[in-house]
Amino acid sequence: MKFKCFSYGSVKSTNSSAMYLIKKKNYHNGFILATSQKKGRGRHGKKWISKKGNFFSTIFFQIKKNYPTVEQFTTINSLLNIDVIKNYCGKNKINFKPPNDILVNNKKICGILQEVITKDKNKYLIVGIGINLVTNPKIKKYISTNIYKETNIKPDLNKISEQVLKKYENFFKNIKKYNFSKFKLKSKKLALC
Repeated sequence: MKFKCFSYGSVKSTNSSAMYLIKKKNYHNGFILATSQKKGRGRHGKKWISKKGNFFSTIFFQIKKNYPTVEQFTTINSLLNIDVIKNYCGKNKINFKPPNDILVNNKKICGILQEVITKDKNKYLIVGIGINLVTNPKIKKYISTNIYKETNIKPDLNKISEQVLKKYENFFKNIKKYNFSKFKLKSKKLALC
């Protein structure tokens, strides 16, 4: 599957933009990249702090009968994005804290927010991805980090964007060979309980 690419400056949130493109513009799939979010959000209505220079993106697509379940995509999304982060933080300890946090050296570096909407009896999965590239929020409940802090390498936003997009396009290109047990096994090795 080739995703239609949308690039924005500032948005309310990339997931909200995806909902608009599905409901009002009739797009069935897309990849959204924004330089900033005014009201980024995490799970359970929590705020996602969107510091400029970081990665704010959403992948969206219509869920088809031969696709993995929404629950399985929770694992798949984490692993696809871990593969991208490994390009930069490979020597560091990378884990994920189910269902949606990716950690480097036990510090949160990425969050993923899945949402499902229905239009004309078709379901769509919206996957918001936030990766701390050059800055990270200071939050009392957990320690966060960014790629630059962990590696002393400033990642290029466009390159990260290309890598994330390629991961998803390759996944859907090979969807007929999909085997969740392989993803599950890999996730068990990386998951923090």
